[in-house]
Amino acid sequence: MNMIFWFVFLLPAVNINVNKMENQKNENSGKITSGAHLSCWLEIPPLEDLPLKGNAKTEVVVVGGGLAGLSAAYCLLKSGKKVVVVEDGKIGSGETGRTTAHLVTALDDRYYHLQSIFGKEQTRLIAGSHREAINMIERIISEEKINCDFTKIPGYLFLHPSDRVENLQRELEAAREAGLVVSMVGETPGINQLDHRQAIRFESQAQFHPMKYMHGLYHAIIKMGGEIYTNTHAKEINEKGITTDDNFRIEADHLVIATNSPINNKYSMHLTQYAYRTYVIGILVPKNSLPHALWWDTGDHGRNERIAPYHYIRTQPWTATEDLLLVGGEDHATGLADVENIAEEDRYRLLEEWTGKHIAKGETVYRWSGQVLEPMDGIAFIGRNPWGKNNIYIITGDSGNGMTHCTIGGMLISDLINGRENTLEDVYSPSRFKWRAVNTMFGEFMDGLIGYLRTKPDDADAVRIANIQPGDGSVVEIRDQKYGVYRDPDNKLHIVAAECTHLGCLVKWNNDEKSWDCPCHGSRFSYDGNVLNGPANVPLICYHEQAADFVAGIK
Repeated sequence: MNMIFWFVFLLPAVNINVNKMENQKNENSGKITSGAHLSCWLEIPPLEDLPLKGNAKTEVVVVGGGLAGLSAAYCLLKSGKKVVVVEDGKIGSGETGRTTAHLVTALDDRYYHLQSIFGKEQTRLIAGSHREAINMIERIISEEKINCDFTKIPGYLFLHPSDRVENLQRELEAAREAGLVVSMVGETPGINQLDHRQAIRFESQAQFHPMKYMHGLYHAIIKMGGEIYTNTHAKEINEKGITTDDNFRIEADHLVIATNSPINNKYSMHLTQYAYRTYVIGILVPKNSLPHALWWDTGDHGRNERIAPYHYIRTQPWTATEDLLLVGGEDHATGLADVENIAEEDRYRLLEEWTGKHIAKGETVYRWSGQVLEPMDGIAFIGRNPWGKNNIYIITGDSGNGMTHCTIGGMLISDLINGRENTLEDVYSPSRFKWRAVNTMFGEFMDGLIGYLRTKPDDADAVRIANIQPGDGSVVEIRDQKYGVYRDPDNKLHIVAAECTHLGCLVKWNNDEKSWDCPCHGSRFSYDGNVLNGPANVPLICYHEQAADFVAGIK
């Protein structure tokens, strides 16, 4: 719902003339994870920081230390390339550390929908690529001896009450035509109180602990001679390499941008994918009280017929007597939670109510949210950056299947850089445009534009800094300019410019993750302005409290 590209040019230019200071990088501004809540995966100790300390030269520089970046680095090193990875936070501090780590061929978008866009032959290639991604992960785990709780399990797709029974049969037939081993079962094991109990069983799905796997990949990359630099931000990117915040230069023959949303691509990719927030709860349940499986419903078509928000469920071994039940859902377009009149922080309660009704009750010990990029046609964009030099590659558009899409990205990008033919090149090309997906694109654009206009705080001048309560934030107007103001629990003010540094849209306060989120293209910033998610690559201007107090006239 975030395709408001042209609208940003209607926004007034910003002319800020009060004293400012540049953002200071710290552990609480996106270096550990891209939000206020920690996921269950981040309980393991993070890898030690190793920032870049000088200039370097390599064959391939990879920007981004999530699963996409490390998968690409691993595959390229295996092929004999010299590789350097840079990550502006810690390894896995972006969306990889906030996933629920489903490894699936049961994709978010129905196979009958993909067939209507890509045709049966390319849909078989798409299904096969996700199957090969799971196999690739299993091979890496075996070869590198990574202990990450990997296990093969079945998955069950069951009907949401808003969906039609015949769609489940359509999906069964389309999945079989795509070459997958599927069957219809009369009951959905582990799921209770369903109006329709049938489900499609997908064989050979999998799950793992994503951060344990990432740590294993990290050590394998280092062992092969790769270099990984954390706490190292690429502020400038061109066909010759990157320049960091410390003005160190890495020259490279090829560049791979694996930053979830590509920070090097300012316009074109953000017209073809939309950013969503999705929510997760972790509930303690008795050990082995639920089947070992993955589950998904077909999505709430009453809330969004084009891209229906759905529930996704799995368990994770936790203690000697308990498992962790992970349940996700309640998605909304980034920055536009207010359109549904459900605040971000209230969506966990809805997940708890749904889980208690349909699966189990228990103590909620984790709550977090993540960012999903939904491509207009349902599959990732992997390959050469559109309208750019042929030596720059991107991996983006996870579409809720980030673990397998990231792994596909690593394999495909390695083949492209090495000049090897790959039948997936055209399928995943970032330059593709599918006319049959235009209705979805246009509908999401209009919904996003209307949502943006409904929630855009034109009455910001009515908000007074003195009225902002501890732990809350709001956009305020001072001398005809808009600022984002957050008052922390210690009553200290944190004030930033309220225009996104990507294309100038007005940011919205996310009270759940304590961040400033852009409704236009999904950029997110910490309360003190540091970038949490692209496409923005420059922080919001952050002001001294004293200067802001003076401007506001409250001192």
